Amino acid sequence: MNFPKQISTCCTPLLSCCIKPEEAAQTAAIFRALGEPARLQLLSLIANQPAGEACVCELTEPLGLSQPTVSHHLKVLYEAGLLEKERRGTWIYYRVVAERIEALRNALALPQKTQ
Repeated sequence: MNFPKQISTCCTPLLSCCIKPEEAAQTAAIFRALGEPARLQLLSLIANQPAGEACVCELTEPLGLSQPTVSHHLKVLYEAGLLEKERRGTWIYYRVVAERIEALRNALALPQKTQ
């Protein structure tokens, strides 16, 4: 059997990656935080409040979760940079960080395929 001496490449290499490694790492951390359905629900609940913010005491009943569980999920979202918090007396109010959501949208922006 005769084999060709030189194997040519069948594909041309990709020109570049559209997302930088550090941006990919940050986006992956956000997806890990949102990988729990309760956290995704929390983010949605807070974002859709008339004032754009909510306290733990307002979030337990809609999700049917205990206060410690909700607090844990809020901490994960906060540490991922998706929420910011403000202490008011004994209560902590959380609101969505719009810039992080926009960065997530941009990271997911894929070109539309033409048919």
